[in-house]
Amino acid sequence: MAASRPKSALPIGVAHFSSIMLPPAEFAKSAGRAGFSRIGIRLHPAFPGAPYYELPVGSAAAGELKAVLAGEEVEVFDIEFFVIDPSFDASSVEATLAAAANIGARRLSVCGDDQDHARLLSNFSDFCVLAGRYGLAVDIENMGWRVVKAFEDSVDLVTGAGMENAGVLVDGIHFFRNGAALADLRANLDKVKHVQLCDVAGPAPTKPEEMIAEARSGRLPPGEGELPLGDLVAVVGTAASISVEVPLVGSMAPEVHLKHLFNCAERMVRPDR
Repeated sequence: MAASRPKSALPIGVAHFSSIMLPPAEFAKSAGRAGFSRIGIRLHPAFPGAPYYELPVGSAAAGELKAVLAGEEVEVFDIEFFVIDPSFDASSVEATLAAAANIGARRLSVCGDDQDHARLLSNFSDFCVLAGRYGLAVDIENMGWRVVKAFEDSVDLVTGAGMENAGVLVDGIHFFRNGAALADLRANLDKVKHVQLCDVAGPAPTKPEEMIAEARSGRLPPGEGELPLGDLVAVVGTAASISVEVPLVGSMAPEVHLKHLFNCAERMVRPDR
Protein backbone atom coordinates (compact mmCIF):
# COMPACT_ATOMS: atom_id res chain seq x y z
CA MET A 1 0.00 0.00 0.00
CA ALA A 2 1.25 3.48 -0.85
CA ALA A 3 -1.28 5.71 0.88
CA SER A 4 -0.02 9.23 1.52
CA ARG A 5 -1.94 9.65 4.76
CA PRO A 6 -3.73 7.48 7.32
CA LYS A 7 -7.44 6.81 6.99
CA SER A 8 -9.95 8.39 9.35
CA ALA A 9 -10.95 6.23 12.32
CA LEU A 10 -14.55 6.72 11.15
CA PRO A 11 -14.93 5.42 7.57
CA ILE A 12 -15.72 8.25 5.15
CA GLY A 13 -16.68 7.61 1.54
CA VAL A 14 -16.67 9.70 -1.61
CA ALA A 15 -18.99 9.54 -4.60
CA HIS A 16 -17.53 8.95 -8.05
CA PHE A 17 -19.33 12.06 -9.29
CA SER A 18 -16.86 14.08 -7.23
CA SER A 19 -14.16 13.24 -9.80
CA ILE A 20 -16.07 11.40 -12.50
CA MET A 21 -13.33 12.03 -15.07
CA LEU A 22 -11.17 9.44 -13.28
CA PRO A 23 -11.70 5.81 -14.35
CA PRO A 24 -12.62 3.49 -11.46
CA ALA A 25 -9.14 2.17 -10.66
CA GLU A 26 -7.59 5.63 -10.82
CA PHE A 27 -10.43 7.07 -8.76
CA ALA A 28 -10.01 4.38 -6.11
CA LYS A 29 -6.28 5.06 -5.88
CA SER A 30 -6.70 8.84 -5.64
CA ALA A 31 -9.53 8.58 -3.13
CA GLY A 32 -7.60 6.15 -0.95
CA ARG A 33 -4.51 8.33 -0.93
CA ALA A 34 -6.65 11.32 -0.01
CA GLY A 35 -7.78 9.45 3.12
CA PHE A 36 -11.13 7.98 2.09
CA SER A 37 -11.96 4.43 3.16
CA ARG A 38 -14.92 3.91 0.83
CA ILE A 39 -15.89 4.95 -2.66
CA GLY A 40 -18.95 4.97 -4.85
CA ILE A 41 -18.61 3.94 -8.49
CA ARG A 42 -20.87 5.05 -11.31
CA LEU A 43 -21.67 1.98 -13.39
CA HIS A 44 -24.92 3.27 -14.87
CA PRO A 45 -25.75 6.66 -16.43
CA ALA A 46 -27.67 9.04 -14.18
CA PHE A 47 -29.23 10.73 -17.21
CA PRO A 48 -28.88 10.40 -21.01
CA GLY A 49 -25.32 11.23 -22.01
CA ALA A 50 -23.99 11.18 -18.44
CA PRO A 51 -20.54 9.64 -17.95
CA TYR A 52 -20.28 6.17 -16.45
CA TYR A 53 -18.00 3.15 -16.57
CA GLU A 54 -18.51 -0.52 -17.30
CA LEU A 55 -16.80 -3.23 -15.24
CA PRO A 56 -18.14 -6.56 -16.51
CA VAL A 57 -17.52 -9.60 -14.35
CA GLY A 58 -14.24 -11.17 -15.40
CA SER A 59 -13.01 -8.09 -17.26
CA ALA A 60 -9.48 -6.73 -16.99
CA ALA A 61 -10.90 -3.41 -15.75
CA ALA A 62 -12.73 -5.12 -12.89
CA GLY A 63 -9.60 -7.06 -11.97
CA GLU A 64 -7.50 -3.89 -12.01
CA LEU A 65 -9.97 -2.14 -9.72
CA LYS A 66 -10.03 -5.00 -7.23
CA ALA A 67 -6.24 -4.98 -7.10
CA VAL A 68 -6.18 -1.24 -6.39
CA LEU A 69 -8.88 -1.57 -3.74
CA ALA A 70 -6.84 -4.18 -1.93
CA GLY A 71 -3.62 -2.23 -2.23
CA GLU A 72 -5.08 1.06 -1.01
CA GLU A 73 -7.32 -0.53 1.63
CA VAL A 74 -10.43 1.00 0.09
CA GLU A 75 -13.81 -0.65 -0.39
CA VAL A 76 -16.65 -0.01 -2.79
CA PHE A 77 -19.73 1.06 -0.86
CA ASP A 78 -22.36 2.08 -3.40
CA ILE A 79 -23.06 1.96 -7.11
CA GLU A 80 -24.82 4.76 -9.01
CA PHE A 81 -27.18 5.55 -10.57
CA PHE A 82 -30.54 4.09 -11.50
CA VAL A 83 -33.62 6.12 -12.43
CA ILE A 84 -36.88 4.30 -11.77
CA ASP A 85 -39.06 5.91 -14.42
CA PRO A 86 -42.07 4.56 -16.37
CA SER A 87 -39.82 2.52 -18.66
CA PHE A 88 -37.69 0.99 -15.92
CA ASP A 89 -37.16 -2.77 -16.08
CA ALA A 90 -35.06 -4.24 -13.29
CA SER A 91 -34.03 -7.25 -15.34
CA SER A 92 -32.39 -5.00 -17.95
CA VAL A 93 -29.69 -3.93 -15.50
CA GLU A 94 -28.96 -7.33 -13.95
CA ALA A 95 -25.48 -7.43 -15.53
CA THR A 96 -24.67 -4.16 -13.79
CA LEU A 97 -25.79 -5.61 -10.46
CA ALA A 98 -23.60 -8.64 -11.05
CA ALA A 99 -20.69 -6.30 -11.78
CA ALA A 100 -21.43 -4.35 -8.61
CA ALA A 101 -21.42 -7.46 -6.45
CA ASN A 102 -18.22 -8.66 -8.12
CA ILE A 103 -16.28 -5.58 -6.93
CA GLY A 104 -17.66 -5.84 -3.40
CA ALA A 105 -20.34 -3.13 -3.48
CA ARG A 106 -22.95 -3.07 -0.74
CA ARG A 107 -25.66 -0.71 -1.93
CA LEU A 108 -27.26 0.75 -5.06
CA SER A 109 -28.46 4.34 -5.39
CA VAL A 110 -31.71 5.15 -7.18
CA CYS A 111 -34.21 7.96 -7.67
CA GLY A 112 -37.92 7.74 -8.43
CA ASP A 113 -39.43 9.50 -11.43
CA ASP A 114 -42.76 7.89 -12.25
CA GLN A 115 -46.10 9.64 -11.66
CA ASP A 116 -47.85 6.26 -11.48
CA HIS A 117 -47.22 5.52 -7.81
CA ALA A 118 -48.32 1.89 -7.98
CA ARG A 119 -45.93 1.18 -10.85
CA LEU A 120 -43.12 3.11 -9.13
CA LEU A 121 -43.61 1.10 -5.96
CA SER A 122 -43.74 -2.16 -7.91
CA ASN A 123 -40.59 -1.41 -9.89
CA PHE A 124 -38.73 -0.27 -6.78
CA SER A 125 -39.74 -3.47 -4.98
CA ASP A 126 -38.73 -5.61 -7.97
CA PHE A 127 -35.35 -3.90 -8.02
CA CYS A 128 -34.89 -4.61 -4.32
CA VAL A 129 -35.70 -8.28 -4.90
CA LEU A 130 -33.18 -8.53 -7.74
CA ALA A 131 -30.55 -6.64 -5.75
CA GLY A 132 -31.07 -8.97 -2.81
CA ARG A 133 -30.09 -11.94 -4.96
CA TYR A 134 -26.67 -10.32 -5.31
CA GLY A 135 -26.37 -9.37 -1.66
CA LEU A 136 -27.07 -5.70 -2.41
CA ALA A 137 -29.36 -3.12 -0.82
CA VAL A 138 -31.16 -0.24 -2.55
CA ASP A 139 -31.33 3.39 -1.37
CA ILE A 140 -33.81 5.92 -2.76
CA GLU A 141 -32.64 9.54 -3.02
CA ASN A 142 -35.08 12.44 -3.32
CA MET A 143 -34.47 15.17 -5.90
CA GLY A 144 -36.50 18.32 -6.37
CA TRP A 145 -37.05 17.86 -10.09
CA ARG A 146 -38.10 14.20 -9.81
CA VAL A 147 -41.40 12.68 -8.73
CA VAL A 148 -39.77 11.58 -5.47
CA LYS A 149 -39.03 15.19 -4.59
CA ALA A 150 -38.76 15.38 -0.82
CA PHE A 151 -37.30 13.30 1.98
CA GLU A 152 -40.80 12.30 3.07
CA ASP A 153 -41.44 10.88 -0.41
CA SER A 154 -38.39 8.64 -0.05
CA VAL A 155 -39.53 7.49 3.38
CA ASP A 156 -43.03 6.76 2.08
CA LEU A 157 -41.66 4.67 -0.80
CA VAL A 158 -39.41 2.61 1.46
CA THR A 159 -42.26 2.13 3.94
CA GLY A 160 -44.64 1.11 1.18
CA ALA A 161 -42.20 -1.39 -0.32
CA GLY A 162 -41.58 -3.09 3.01
CA MET A 163 -38.35 -4.61 1.73
CA GLU A 164 -35.61 -5.43 4.24
CA ASN A 165 -32.87 -4.24 1.87
CA ALA A 166 -34.54 -0.89 1.06
CA GLY A 167 -33.27 2.35 2.57
CA VAL A 168 -33.18 6.11 2.20
CA LEU A 169 -30.22 8.10 0.93
CA VAL A 170 -29.98 11.61 2.41
CA ASP A 171 -28.08 14.07 0.23
CA GLY A 172 -27.34 17.41 1.91
CA ILE A 173 -28.64 19.59 -0.91
CA HIS A 174 -31.71 17.52 -1.73
CA PHE A 175 -32.64 17.04 1.93
CA PHE A 176 -32.59 20.68 3.02
CA ARG A 177 -33.44 22.36 -0.31
CA ASN A 178 -36.67 20.36 -0.60
CA GLY A 179 -38.20 21.19 2.76
CA ALA A 180 -36.95 18.57 5.21
CA ALA A 181 -35.87 19.39 8.74
CA LEU A 182 -33.71 17.59 11.27
CA ALA A 183 -36.85 16.57 13.18
CA ASP A 184 -37.92 14.60 10.10
CA LEU A 185 -34.57 12.86 10.06
CA ARG A 186 -34.77 11.95 13.75
CA ALA A 187 -38.25 10.49 13.26
CA ASN A 188 -37.12 8.25 10.39
CA LEU A 189 -33.52 7.51 11.24
CA ASP A 190 -34.10 3.77 11.13
CA LYS A 191 -34.71 4.02 7.37
CA VAL A 192 -31.69 6.19 6.56
CA LYS A 193 -28.72 4.06 5.47
CA HIS A 194 -26.47 6.51 3.63
CA VAL A 195 -25.78 10.24 4.02
CA GLN A 196 -23.95 12.29 1.37
CA LEU A 197 -22.40 15.53 2.59
CA CYS A 198 -22.27 18.58 0.36
CA ASP A 199 -22.85 22.25 0.99
CA VAL A 200 -24.41 25.16 -0.85
CA ALA A 201 -24.92 28.89 -0.48
CA GLY A 202 -27.62 31.33 -1.52
CA PRO A 203 -31.37 31.07 -2.08
CA ALA A 204 -32.79 27.69 -2.98
CA PRO A 205 -33.60 27.36 -6.69
CA THR A 206 -37.25 26.87 -7.58
CA LYS A 207 -37.15 25.84 -11.25
CA PRO A 208 -36.17 22.30 -12.25
CA GLU A 209 -33.38 23.45 -14.54
CA GLU A 210 -31.94 25.58 -11.74
CA MET A 211 -32.12 22.69 -9.28
CA ILE A 212 -30.29 20.46 -11.75
CA ALA A 213 -27.60 23.07 -12.35
CA GLU A 214 -27.03 23.50 -8.60
CA ALA A 215 -26.83 19.76 -8.00
CA ARG A 216 -24.37 19.17 -10.82
CA SER A 217 -22.18 22.26 -10.66
CA GLY A 218 -23.13 24.38 -7.64
CA ARG A 219 -22.15 22.21 -4.69
CA LEU A 220 -19.54 23.26 -2.15
CA PRO A 221 -17.35 21.13 0.14
CA PRO A 222 -18.89 20.42 3.57
CA GLY A 223 -18.58 23.43 5.84
CA GLU A 224 -18.02 25.96 3.07
CA GLY A 225 -21.68 26.85 2.60
CA GLU A 226 -24.80 27.52 4.66
CA LEU A 227 -26.35 24.12 5.33
CA PRO A 228 -26.46 22.84 8.95
CA LEU A 229 -24.40 19.79 8.08
CA GLY A 230 -22.78 19.58 11.50
CA ASP A 231 -26.20 19.22 13.07
CA LEU A 232 -27.18 16.64 10.45
CA VAL A 233 -24.07 14.58 11.21
CA ALA A 234 -24.77 14.85 14.94
CA VAL A 235 -28.29 13.48 14.44
CA VAL A 236 -27.11 10.62 12.24
CA GLY A 237 -24.22 9.59 14.46
CA THR A 238 -23.23 6.07 13.46
CA ALA A 239 -26.70 5.08 12.25
CA ALA A 240 -25.79 5.55 8.58
CA SER A 241 -22.70 5.56 6.39
CA ILE A 242 -21.21 8.97 5.57
CA SER A 243 -19.78 10.02 2.23
CA VAL A 244 -19.12 13.21 0.26
CA GLU A 245 -20.47 14.20 -3.14
CA VAL A 246 -19.14 17.46 -4.58
CA PRO A 247 -18.47 17.42 -8.34
CA LEU A 248 -15.22 18.99 -9.44
CA VAL A 249 -15.87 22.25 -11.29
CA GLY A 250 -12.95 24.21 -12.69
CA SER A 251 -9.29 23.43 -13.30
CA MET A 252 -8.28 21.95 -9.94
CA ALA A 253 -6.53 18.60 -10.21
CA PRO A 254 -8.86 15.74 -9.18
CA GLU A 255 -6.36 14.51 -6.60
CA VAL A 256 -6.20 17.94 -4.95
CA HIS A 257 -9.98 18.20 -5.00
CA LEU A 258 -10.38 14.81 -3.32
CA LYS A 259 -7.87 15.65 -0.59
CA HIS A 260 -9.71 18.88 0.13
CA LEU A 261 -13.05 17.07 0.29
CA PHE A 262 -11.65 14.52 2.73
CA ASN A 263 -10.23 17.22 4.98
CA CYS A 264 -13.55 19.07 5.01
CA ALA A 265 -15.54 15.90 5.67
CA GLU A 266 -13.25 14.74 8.45
CA ARG A 267 -13.56 18.10 10.21
CA MET A 268 -17.32 17.72 9.94
CA VAL A 269 -17.56 14.19 11.32
CA ARG A 270 -14.64 14.50 13.73
CA PRO A 271 -14.68 18.11 14.98
CA ASP A 272 -12.11 17.24 17.66
CA ARG A 273 -9.40 16.91 15.02
